[in-house]
Amino acid sequence: MDHTNNSSSSCSAPLKDVEGQSLSPAARAKVDRICKACQDGPDTEALLQLAISEHGLVYDEARRKAWPILLGYSVTGGSPLGYNADWHDLPRHKDEDQVRLDVDRSFVYYPKSWYYSIRQDRLYRLVDVTVDETDRQLDRRKEELSSVITQVLRSHPMLSYFQGFHDIVQVFLLVLGADEAPAAVSHLSLLRIRDFMLPSLSASLAHLRLLPSILHAADANLCHHLSQTQPFFALAATICLYAHDIEEYGDIARLFDFLLAHSAVVSLYLFAVIVLSRREELFDIPADEPEMLHSVLSKLPKPLDLEALISETTSLYAKFPPESLPFRAWAKISPFSVLKTTRGSFRQQTLKDGVELFEKQVAQLHREQMLEQVRATFWKYRRPTRRVGLAIFIGVMAFWLRRNGFETYAGFAFQKLWGYFRIIGRQ
Repeated sequence: MDHTNNSSSSCSAPLKDVEGQSLSPAARAKVDRICKACQDGPDTEALLQLAISEHGLVYDEARRKAWPILLGYSVTGGSPLGYNADWHDLPRHKDEDQVRLDVDRSFVYYPKSWYYSIRQDRLYRLVDVTVDETDRQLDRRKEELSSVITQVLRSHPMLSYFQGFHDIVQVFLLVLGADEAPAAVSHLSLLRIRDFMLPSLSASLAHLRLLPSILHAADANLCHHLSQTQPFFALAATICLYAHDIEEYGDIARLFDFLLAHSAVVSLYLFAVIVLSRREELFDIPADEPEMLHSVLSKLPKPLDLEALISETTSLYAKFPPESLPFRAWAKISPFSVLKTTRGSFRQQTLKDGVELFEKQVAQLHREQMLEQVRATFWKYRRPTRRVGLAIFIGVMAFWLRRNGFETYAGFAFQKLWGYFRIIGRQ
């Protein structure tokens, strides 16, 4: 796929920061490497390493070049959203009323406290320039945010909006601008956060079930201490890529550098690292007080040492990759989930691929709902159907799955059903 980025925004190392003071040679050198990696080719591997490394992509001009590449698309040629019609003429999306309510509550932290961050603890000098926007400017930004979200939803009407999506989109709007943000958000929605935009929450909750396995691999004692607390405490932060919780614009932009350079599962590893960093605090709370533990874990600590957390997340991910996690946690994840489809060479995926994967996930959700209904029925009539009914049912299911082209799912379905029947067989 051609990722060449010929957008009008320039990408070159600035000689001075926003206060007019000269940047360090190290800062200019890094920006030059970022710009070079974005040119003619591009050198995706070099760009990935630069995005992951300390301080990430440094500043927004570089991000405007780099983020489309990290998301796997080109800003030139054809319609980046996968359609040609004016989005205003497309049918209204079912979630637009909720979008309007959330947009009205947006831009709480930035750009009200928007700052251009170029840091110098060793490499960059911290510049904190507050930009207070007028009410008129803020209203204009909200209109732009509403337009970007509505454009994406109308263009891909199968997507379901979720609260927190607007927090993600406002970061892309501030970094890329109103013209470039829709393409980026479309690719993000269909290829990286698709699980959150399905018609059911079940795929999102499946993400959370990986968290105990990651914690167990890293710290079995802490995992045991939290075993009475369901991992739902991680949902609010991970579903919006931490954009609702991190208040400084420079920090969330830098975190997006890191997350876009990795597969989707890394967001869960980051949350695990945050939990591990609170080990002493959590052990002070009794294990038999899950409500208290949930309350503490559902709020991110402040301030976050973002660079340290990113470094530790990278190490944890390398030490305990998803395939190595205990309890067969990774095997239980759907093959169509973004947790798995963003592993490997996923940047070759197109929006069409994302739509096809979305449809496969929806079909799988429907099958799982059917199996749940079957389990409930067999539980209700378990004694008279325990022997003869099981044999008949398995034969019917095998025929149905094959007739409808679900051979690849049959093994997974029967594995679930066999576990269920082993349980009722003991009743």
